[in-house]
Amino acid sequence: GALRCKLGADLDLYTCEWAPLWVVDFPMFEETPDGGVTAIHHPFTAPSCSPEDLKASPLTALSQAYDMVLNGTELGGGSIRIHQADMQQTVFELLNISAEEQEEKFGFLLDALKFGAPPHGGLAFGLDRLVMLMTGSASIRDVIAFPKTQSATCLLTQAPGEVSDKQLKELSIRVRKPVAE
Repeated sequence: GALRCKLGADLDLYTCEWAPLWVVDFPMFEETPDGGVTAIHHPFTAPSCSPEDLKASPLTALSQAYDMVLNGTELGGGSIRIHQADMQQTVFELLNISAEEQEEKFGFLLDALKFGAPPHGGLAFGLDRLVMLMTGSASIRDVIAFPKTQSATCLLTQAPGEVSDKQLKELSIRVRKPVAE
């Protein structure tokens, strides 16, 4: 990051032109230290191959994930989601998620996929990142409408604030206060 930017400036490689691109063909999995695999994006991203090909060669499988980049800054990313139960179960199996755990944690999803789901996906777009590029700001913090401090407080709204006993009761939340010594 910083070295690339420094060299770009020192060698006069920057232009004022917009240079958008899509990054595609991300790997589906990477190998873990114990020889297993882990999902690079998340376990619901659709692979670009069949369940059989995925089982045969998980580390060479590509995912249907994508990033939108403008002038070297990622503006957004997303993926096509798995919409077939057999593919979702294959991914879970490759991630070493047992049939029992699949049912316990994701049974609702696997059941829904058995009834048929259309292909679907999305993109999480960072408008704040685009505004940063458009204004020439060096930091995204310069364009965030309600920036937080290092301690996660908001200087404008003074959040987080005290929660009333009524709100806690409505949400069935019990607070344990520290015992004074």
